[in-house]
Amino acid sequence: MPKKIPMRQCLGCREMKPKRELLRVVRSPEGTVSLDLRGKASGRGAYVCPSTECLKKAIKSRAISRAFDTEIPQEIYDALLAEMEAETDGKR
Repeated sequence: MPKKIPMRQCLGCREMKPKRELLRVVRSPEGTVSLDLRGKASGRGAYVCPSTECLKKAIKSRAISRAFDTEIPQEIYDALLAEMEAETDGKR
């Protein structure tokens, strides 16, 4: 019997994709929001495609704020975008 692949929905494009293909955005128990590159950080997680376009869509539609049920300041969104751009530049 083949192993079941866990699927998650991207907050930006709303497509279901395998969990390993997506990046996890996490809100820690202390309330800080960050990009979880390993997928192991403790806290509430939400998933987004590893492209800045999907992250920008999620920010514009306020999907990340809704997923974490909290208001997220613009500085955190800017930090997430910078972190994602640095990560995608490093993979090329």
